[in-house]
Amino acid sequence: MSEFPDSARPPHSATQATGLRHRLAELRGPDTPPRPMDARALAALAANPGCNRRALLDGAGVDKGRIADALGSPAAFGQSQFALTRGNAFEARVKADGGAELLRLVHACVGGADDAEPVPGLVRNPDLSAIGPEGRTARTALALREAVESAAADGTWAFLDHPMLALDVAGSPAFLEPDAVVVHPDGSWTVVEIKSFPMIDGAADASKVGAAARQAAVYVLALEQVAARMPEAGVTVRDRIVLVCPKDFTNLPAASAVDVRKQRAVTRRQLTRLTRIDDIAEALPPGTVFDPELSPDALTAAVEAVPATYAPECLAACELAFHCRDRSRAAGAVTTLGRPLRAELGGLTTVDAVLAAAHGEAGDPADPTVAALRRAAALRAEALAGAGAGSR
Repeated sequence: MSEFPDSARPPHSATQATGLRHRLAELRGPDTPPRPMDARALAALAANPGCNRRALLDGAGVDKGRIADALGSPAAFGQSQFALTRGNAFEARVKADGGAELLRLVHACVGGADDAEPVPGLVRNPDLSAIGPEGRTARTALALREAVESAAADGTWAFLDHPMLALDVAGSPAFLEPDAVVVHPDGSWTVVEIKSFPMIDGAADASKVGAAARQAAVYVLALEQVAARMPEAGVTVRDRIVLVCPKDFTNLPAASAVDVRKQRAVTRRQLTRLTRIDDIAEALPPGTVFDPELSPDALTAAVEAVPATYAPECLAACELAFHCRDRSRAAGAVTTLGRPLRAELGGLTTVDAVLAAAHGEAGDPADPTVAALRRAAALRAEALAGAGAGSR
């Protein structure tokens, strides 16, 4: 008999996933361990659901950074070792003493009127250790169930440090590890994100908060899948997460509640649009392997066998962005100029097609996009003519 109840199992059984895992292992190359997909990568993938290249490579656990280096287009982003060390030290401080300070911040930010203040000695802090991500996922689900039952019995809080969650992404499970999940005395769950960027005068950089909210929304979706497998408990996953950052220019923690309903809805919708990973893999030429040790020509051919959808936003989120940008520019794709412009141009997908339509060399004059381009070209020519006349 299994150690865990059915409701604590990950969303994909080993039998169902064996074939896909074998195929994805072949794509990575011989003896290459998979690179785990984290919530940051998943949020970036959800922001660009039309990119089959990223969906397949992330789903297969391919190290895109090594691929980019081998292709001669290395990524130009990522945290420094100093920033990682500082972030780890701050997180350890926040979680010290069994999460006493963290629970105080959660209670202050999102605690309900009926929530008793957490008493450190009475807070449940379950051991989540297990073998492999599947085992840790099952252990986390079991710990959440036990915490809900304990909350119903005696109104105790629970603090789960680095739980493991699973989220179905295009037919393949992605294992995710939030900083913390807190179970309230009413049995509801709150995601806690701990970041090392400062919160000055009670506010943090808006772009960084937005990125943290998108990342936390992924965790909320994964927790909702866990809650759905225990319907009798009536669990609620709170749609306000708690963001913990250093206060001002100190190492003291400050917290703020962030509503992630919009990010959760967008991420859920985008993930449903992803083509299944096995469908993408089936369309590849036989013998395709994404092995950085291949020759540059062979590796380029393998990468180009998977369609990509490049946009400027990829530069801040994907290791292959520079390679894809070069290819997109070489093809004259208008997506290199941004998604809003691409949406405005309708069926005109290349810069050459846009210029031809604007100069009256192609396109249907009845098409509103073509008409607008020609009007803009005429106004530009008129302005240039006027400027030339004025300079004489």
